Amino acid sequence: MVSRVRVWLNRTYAENVFFMDQLRRNPSDRAVEIHATHGDPDSPVLAAADTAELEPEGLSPAAYVEYALTQCERRGIDVFVPRLHQSAIVAHRADFEAAGTALLAPPPEAVAVFEDKVVAYQAVESIGVPVPPWWRARDADEILTAVEELERLGHRACFKPASGAGGVGFRMITREPFSLSQLKGFPSPQVPLDQVLESLRRAEEPVDWLVMPRLEQPEVSVDCLTGSDNRVRLAIGRTKHGRRRGFTLHERWLEPARRIAEGFGLHHLSNIQFRMLGDRPVLMDVNTRPAGGLHQLSLCGVNVPWAAVRLALGDDPGEIGPPFLGQDYTVVSAPRPLLPVTVPRQRTGPATVTGTLDALPTPATTVEPRAASGALQ
Repeated sequence: MVSRVRVWLNRTYAENVFFMDQLRRNPSDRAVEIHATHGDPDSPVLAAADTAELEPEGLSPAAYVEYALTQCERRGIDVFVPRLHQSAIVAHRADFEAAGTALLAPPPEAVAVFEDKVVAYQAVESIGVPVPPWWRARDADEILTAVEELERLGHRACFKPASGAGGVGFRMITREPFSLSQLKGFPSPQVPLDQVLESLRRAEEPVDWLVMPRLEQPEVSVDCLTGSDNRVRLAIGRTKHGRRRGFTLHERWLEPARRIAEGFGLHHLSNIQFRMLGDRPVLMDVNTRPAGGLHQLSLCGVNVPWAAVRLALGDDPGEIGPPFLGQDYTVVSAPRPLLPVTVPRQRTGPATVTGTLDALPTPATTVEPRAASGALQ
């Protein structure tokens, strides 16, 4: 009998409940048990897992590595998919391997390149992948210089942190003064330049921002699965233009994504994002982790999370091409259960929970549903 696979996801995005669903519904019909940890007791990934624990807060990266190694040893983890403190964890890959755990993450050299967007843009440009014009800015004078140069070139300026993920801190700069119109409707990412400069001049510490032109749609996220031999096994683009989403295998997107994944050794799962600058695609961002929307590739007949776990365990799935491209779709919200009150908790069966949980009705949270079952098409 083939043994079950034990997979751990640490402090991951709520949307990865669908990553977990796909692991359980794998085409190999292999038993998968999932361990999840998070700092938020109301994260739906805790309720979706077979076993779950709250993570301790305030750990340094080094202390978190020790915590992670203990989790792997105590829980018998076969594959660890790290998000929090990824760079510190991958630097100790040999320690995890000694504990019997494979890391589903790139090597430390690859993670280091893409932690800082300035380093990433310089590195990617050196291998011939187009990037937008950019300036690193740490104070008001540098911001103003970058904005004026972008405007001279006919672009609208925006900025975002030089490190970070998920669009946190992204703002578009406007020359229009703040007015009542900006207090109507939903909050906007637009900020008046004079307020940005005033805030920076009052600040007691520098910022570290990347200033660049506002890039246009479509946005194309290429999900890549790459082996430790630096050869891409799968590359599929997910397109986004407003509400409409779809898929592409066009080489204008896939070729530069493969060049990045193979050139920098982005082993296992990565997500490489492009947008348009004029009439050409340019790199927007590189994520050295599974994208939250990875599960949407199920609309193309592929189970990428399971292929990645196989690869991490040394069972090479070979080159994977989608049997078809799914039709255009959108995403909608749907409820997911939460743990009743406390963690840790253990699941002993589909409807049986043991531990010290009070018998309270299970509340729900709202996250993006599986595109295969909940999309408007």
